[in-house]
Amino acid sequence: MTRNIPAFARFLETAAAANARMINYTNIARDAQVPRQTVVQWFGILYDTLLAFELPAYTRTVKRKAIETAKFFFFDPGVVRTLRRQRTIDPNSTDFGEYFEHIIFLELRAWIDYRSPRTPLAYWRSRSGYEVDFLLDERIAIEVKSATAINAKHTRGIKALLEEPSIDRGIVVCREDRPRRAGGIDIFPWRYFLEQLWAGKIA
Repeated sequence: MTRNIPAFARFLETAAAANARMINYTNIARDAQVPRQTVVQWFGILYDTLLAFELPAYTRTVKRKAIETAKFFFFDPGVVRTLRRQRTIDPNSTDFGEYFEHIIFLELRAWIDYRSPRTPLAYWRSRSGYEVDFLLDERIAIEVKSATAINAKHTRGIKALLEEPSIDRGIVVCREDRPRRAGGIDIFPWRYFLEQLWAGKIA
């Protein structure tokens, strides 16, 4: 299935450009210049060989209808950077935020694999545009922001999701200096969040 090396190489580069985003097989197939079904099969190979992971959409919200399209992440952000031919990532760029989210995703995946294998992990996006990066155990909303100062605009998605009766905690993982709480939402520096996660104090 991967013997057409030039086409598969184009697919990998196109997939890297769509890393950490909702999967659109049609667009990826067009950019990679291969049939849509081939792209679907190649994504299956990435998942089966653990070169990438699918992050399903959480759709059980009551107040706001959710999008059902999954996201995907490669197994390592360095692979994405290489496929994109990026040498350095500017901390003030959009790309930095995406890689930051990718690293937190991999930590959550690792925690689930090692500590709580049956814990579901998803993301949520409403049809009206609200989004939360991760939903752990179907009750803990986690938003990842590379900002060094969190304000109200960074918590819109979490506040919307916290309106659901099944969601009982909201966390923003960021680059602030110290943990704090604002409007019922925990604002955690990323190192502190990881310490709390692996200490069993998040879920």
